[in-house]
Amino acid sequence: MNNHEPSELVAEMKREAGAIDWWAAGAAIASISAVGVALGLGLPLLSVILEQRGISPTMIGANTAVAGAASLLAAPLVTPIARRLGVRLTMALAIVAAALSALGFYFFVPFWTWFPLRLVFHFAITALFILSEFWINAAAPPGKRGFILGIYATFLSLGFALGPWLFSQIGSQGFLPFGIGAGVILAALVPLILAWDRQPVIGTATHGGFWRYLYIVPTATAAVLIFGAVESGGFALFPIYGQMVNFSEASAAQLLTAIGLGNVLLQIPIGLYSDRVKDRRKLLLFFAVVGCVGSLCLPYLVEDWWLMAGTLFIWGGVVAGLYTVGLAHLGAKLETSELAPANAAFIFCYSAGMLIGPQTIGGALDLFGPDGFAWSLALFFAAYLVLTLVRLTSSKNHA
Repeated sequence: MNNHEPSELVAEMKREAGAIDWWAAGAAIASISAVGVALGLGLPLLSVILEQRGISPTMIGANTAVAGAASLLAAPLVTPIARRLGVRLTMALAIVAAALSALGFYFFVPFWTWFPLRLVFHFAITALFILSEFWINAAAPPGKRGFILGIYATFLSLGFALGPWLFSQIGSQGFLPFGIGAGVILAALVPLILAWDRQPVIGTATHGGFWRYLYIVPTATAAVLIFGAVESGGFALFPIYGQMVNFSEASAAQLLTAIGLGNVLLQIPIGLYSDRVKDRRKLLLFFAVVGCVGSLCLPYLVEDWWLMAGTLFIWGGVVAGLYTVGLAHLGAKLETSELAPANAAFIFCYSAGMLIGPQTIGGALDLFGPDGFAWSLALFFAAYLVLTLVRLTSSKNHA
């Protein structure tokens, strides 16, 4: 493969001149947004089906945690694979694999089969996230990175918001929800094909490779680890929590939609503001405070669905800033040639969060009932709060 096609060089020249390659960024954003719809539909769908089959919250959490294990496996492998096959072909193969495994959840009933299906599905999804975010970062000039990532997070959040809404409308019965999920994933091929000649260039492998980026910018990587734990565990087990506090299946799904809509409205303003602050870590600290306080308020909101929906709308939008600003903070500290492996490390930490989040939250539900849901979420935010305070106070030079 020729790593320096004319269209790729033009895109790089635009980025260096401060211009945004909207065609390339738009294709990557459109592709990952389709995946967001499928994830927003699939996470609560699979949990509800398992709960209907008599699987315990702990085991549901264990099955959901396979997503984290798959992503941890994929993160260090995706960049070398894409370096060999090209970004566009790797993304196309991942889209097909994700769609086929999504259908597999309908056709394979035994519980044990859902473990390898989760492995394949989330390996493919991880590849799409890593390469899409690298593509977006490569298309964005440094001074507008937060803005572009805000747009990316907004469209991804639209997908996550639409997914639970679809679930609330079509329910968990029959083939329809699985067919829609697979179809939406396959639709991600369309923008990828339209931008087939705009793929970004992945730099050559560096000494230390993927692993060294895990600790170069710890405030960013820890932010996405916490967000991964809260998002995956919270989304997957919120329907179970909703049933424990006597919400209907549709009402619980609509609360997830409220979280997603908060993400949609706040990510572009958050991204724009992050481009103007001198130290993004202070912004990340604020997000952690909001996340902790909002989580602790949940037990007091269950009697009023509308009040909970409003709170989750704000809470979800602010908390999602951990991902948006964390990724912008990472990109600001590194050279363009380092973005692909650094983003893989970023997703690795997100995946680590996906591994510990569902298991921790599911176990807390088993041990403490519905209050365990709020307490476990608050614990994650409190841990990040301590880390960020230490980094801010120990040295101005720490990342």
